[in-house]
Amino acid sequence: MPPFLRRLITAIDFVNRAVGHGVAWLTLGMVLVQFAVVLLRYVFGVGMISLQEGIVWMHAFVFMLAAGYTLGADGHVRVDIFYREAAPRTKAAIDLAGVVLFLWPVCGLILWMGWPFVVNSWAVGEASQETSGLPGLYVLKSVILIMPVLVMLQGLALALRSADVLAHGEETN
Repeated sequence: MPPFLRRLITAIDFVNRAVGHGVAWLTLGMVLVQFAVVLLRYVFGVGMISLQEGIVWMHAFVFMLAAGYTLGADGHVRVDIFYREAAPRTKAAIDLAGVVLFLWPVCGLILWMGWPFVVNSWAVGEASQETSGLPGLYVLKSVILIMPVLVMLQGLALALRSADVLAHGEETN
């Protein structure tokens, strides 16, 4: 594999790993905020919609932004009846076909369908429908576009690795 492609794969892996590790901390935030919501409501009789929405936002950020990281870590669900025992070249062919035939088209569709939705949200400065909810709902909706970009990039890294295995045999990186 040419060095520039190896560096590209390394950069993509680095970005998705950094994003994945960064948003992983939001899981701790979700637990702490949920604890605060329960404590405030049932001990002090105070409800805070903004805190409850914050939990939903953190949950969305974790699952949407960590999707590329999960793909890079081979953590997505796979029906691996044949894949698990397959030879490296067969696995590479399956991975390459999966990226080209399924992953990229689905991510492209998400981008295409999500673009007007997100742009409109930014145009109107969309905020929560709740009176005391969080402002800047457009920031949350932007994740609809960021997620497929991160996944498509990780798919590129996977496709390049797979093509390398198909061209040279065993994985060389």
